[in-house]
Amino acid sequence: MQDTRTRLKNRLSWLVPWLGASLLGMVWTANQTIDRQRALFETDARIVHRLLSQQVVQHDAILATLALLQPGHTGAQTGEEATPEQRLTALYPHILNVQRRDRDGMWSDVAVQQAESVSKQQKRAALANVDVQKGRFQLVLAAQPMAYALTIDVRGMVPWADWPMQTDSSPVRVVLAHDGQSFILQKGESDTSSTAGLLDWRFVFSKHLAAASQPFDVIATQTFKWQQLPWVMMLLWPLLVAAVLYVVSFLMRQRDARRRAEELLRLGQVARLNTLGELAAGMAHELNQPLTAMLANTQAAQRMLADTPPELDNAQHAMTQAVAQARRASEVVGRLRRAVEQPESGQGTQALDLGEVLRRAVYLLEPDAKRLGIVISLQSAEPVWVLADSVALDQIVHNLLMNAFQALERSHTQTKRLQISTLQNGQFGELRVADNGVGIPDEVLPRLFEPFFSTREGGLGLGLSLCETLAQGMGGAIRAENQTTGGAVFTLRLPLSNLQTQAV
Repeated sequence: MQDTRTRLKNRLSWLVPWLGASLLGMVWTANQTIDRQRALFETDARIVHRLLSQQVVQHDAILATLALLQPGHTGAQTGEEATPEQRLTALYPHILNVQRRDRDGMWSDVAVQQAESVSKQQKRAALANVDVQKGRFQLVLAAQPMAYALTIDVRGMVPWADWPMQTDSSPVRVVLAHDGQSFILQKGESDTSSTAGLLDWRFVFSKHLAAASQPFDVIATQTFKWQQLPWVMMLLWPLLVAAVLYVVSFLMRQRDARRRAEELLRLGQVARLNTLGELAAGMAHELNQPLTAMLANTQAAQRMLADTPPELDNAQHAMTQAVAQARRASEVVGRLRRAVEQPESGQGTQALDLGEVLRRAVYLLEPDAKRLGIVISLQSAEPVWVLADSVALDQIVHNLLMNAFQALERSHTQTKRLQISTLQNGQFGELRVADNGVGIPDEVLPRLFEPFFSTREGGLGLGLSLCETLAQGMGGAIRAENQTTGGAVFTLRLPLSNLQTQAV
C-alpha cells in the first residue's frame, strides 16, 4: 500500500506540471492567434476609415471648387459655360446629381433650404436628406451669389479597387452610421452580440470620418469564434510538454542512479576498509595467542637446553634465534592491530538527525527494494539528533538495511515489509529496523555479533561485528531480537547531541 501510494504520488507530481505547462502553452497559442487576428482586423479597419475619409474630404473640395468657379466670381457666362457643375456626374459617378440655387433664388426642398442656413452659420457644407439605409445623402454649401447641393451615392463613393478585404468572403462587417441609421458597406458576419458565444471574441472599430461636414461613423466588427482557434497546434502542446517532461524525468533518473551508484561505491569502499580493519584485528587476536605460546615454549626449551652439556651450544643458538623471530612476529602483529584499531570514542563526531540519515539510506537502496518487492515504512515524525560519526553511522544503517533485505529475500512472506523508525529514549536516540521475515534462530541470536560468524553461505561474518564496533566507538550500542509477531528487529542506540537536549 505504501509503495502504491508512493508511485501514485510520484505520478501526480509529474501530472500537475504537465497540466500546468500544457494549459499555459495552449493559452499562449490561442492568445497569439487572437492578437494576430485583432491586429489584422484593426489594420483593415483603419485602411477603410482612411479611404472613406479621403472620399468625404473630396466632396468638400468639390463644393469649394464650385463656389470659386461660379459666375459671380468669373464674370458673366452663358450656356454650358454657365453650368460647369453638371459635368461632375461624368467625372465622379457616385455624385448622382448637382443642384444650384441662383442669386436670390429658393430651394424647392425645405430640407435643402435648412441645410443651406446651417452651412451659412457653420461656414462649411452641411448634410440634407440623409437616408443612410438607401445609401443617399445630400451635401449643401452656402455661397454667394449661388449655393450648391450634391446628391451622393454611398456605395458608389467607396473606392472598391483599393478596398483591403474581399467583400464577399471577409468575416469583417463594415457599416456607415449616422443618427441611428446604418448603411452596410460589407456584409461580413452579423454584428449582433447575441450571435457570439460565451467563448467567442468580438473585435470592434468605430471612428468618425475626417470631414466635419459629413459626420458619419465607420463601424467595423468581427466575431472570432473559438472553433477558429488553431486546435491542432494547441493540442500538440500536451504532447510536446509530455515529451519534454519525459526527457527531464529520464535525465533525473539517470542523475539519481549515478548519485546512488557513487554513494554506494563510497559506502562500499568504506565497508571494505572497515572490514579489512576488522579482519586484521581478528587475525591479530587469533595469531597473538599461538605466538605467545610459541614464545613461552621456546623460552622453556632455551632454559632446558642451557642446562645440558656444552656440545649443545648450537641448539641453544638456534633456539635463541627462534625466540627473536617469535618476538619479532608478535611485534609485527601488534603494530598491525594498532594500525587498524577504531578511533577513540567521540573522535570526528557531530550532531546528526537520525531521520535524515535513514531517508538518505532508503533513497540509495530504493531500486533494490523495488526489485525485491519490499514495502518500506519510514516513521520519523520529529528530528532525533544524536552525536555520531557521519561515515560510521551511514555504514551501520546501510549494513542493517542490507541484512534486512537479505532476510526478506529468503522469506516466503507474500507481502515483505520493512518498518524503520526513530525515537528518543532517555539520553539516547534509537533507530529501529524491523522486518517481517523468518526471524533469528534462538541458537544464532547469542553469537550474532561475533567476528567471522555468519549464517549466510559465503559470508565473512564481519558485517554485524563491524556495526557493533562502530556503534561502541561512538558511545552507543546495538542489539538484535525477535518480534512476537514474527521477524527480527535491530536497535541502534546512540547518545543524544546537545541540539536534542536543548530542544527538550
